Formats: sequence, C-alpha cells, structure tokens
Amino acid sequence: MSANTLRRILLIEDDPDEAALIVEIHKRGKAENPLEVVNDGVAALAYLRQEGAYAGRPLPGLILLDLNLPRMSGCELLAAIKADPRFMHIPVVVLTGSTAEHDVQQAYLLQASCFIAKPTDFDEFAEIVRRIEAFWLSATVSLP
Repeated sequence: MSANTLRRILLIEDDPDEAALIVEIHKRGKAENPLEVVNDGVAALAYLRQEGAYAGRPLPGLILLDLNLPRMSGCELLAAIKADPRFMHIPVVVLTGSTAEHDVQQAYLLQASCFIAKPTDFDEFAEIVRRIEAFWLSATVSLP
C-alpha cells in the first residue's frame, strides 16, 4: 500500500518523552502507516477539522488518546469526536497512565474503542503499541 492509502494514526499526547517513545516504537514496528502527533485536545480538534496548519490533512484511521491533556481534557475531546458525524466512526484507543476505575468507565461511556493503561516497562509498552496497530489497522477492522 502507498502512504496515501494507508490509514493514518493520530497520537494525542502532551508528554514529549512519551510521544517520542511511541513514535520510536512505531518506526521500529512493521506498520507503515503515517503517524502524526499533536500535544493537546484543541490541536487535535483543529487537525480533525482540517483547520489552520492542518488544512488538507486526511482523517486518521486510528486515534491514540491520552486522557491528561492541557487546554481540553481527553474525555472532553473524546466526547467531541464521538458527537461529530465526521469523526464518530474513527476508533479511539485511550492510551493513558491512569488506572482509575472512574477514568475507565468514563472513557467507555464516551464510546472509546479501547482503554489501555500505559505500562512502565519499555518492552511491555512496545508490545502493546504493536498489538494496537496490528489489530486496529488490519484490513479486517476497516470502518467507513
């Protein structure tokens, strides 16, 4: 597949170290899908709406979302994504440091596709990122 036909991944992560780690894991993996990073919920909405610097960007086929974001929380962003008919079909995997039951319940109430607590072990984290990509970007999970 060419880069134009591969579904993009949008990573929404405010911690530059964690974002860099996920980008590095993605590069080392087998997925050829383009991965783009934004660092807060406001920028993520601008990306999805193709506003400003994000004009002309294609919609992602997968969103990886941290919950603890500046300017707009991950839950607020998730609610906005799922309320908009243009974006509601995009799978959103919550990938966060939180293990709080309230966060898990809230994410699923807001229609997150999956909730995963970030492990602290690098190898385990790398394996989780690879499995997310393998599952959500496979042809068998194609969404409209």
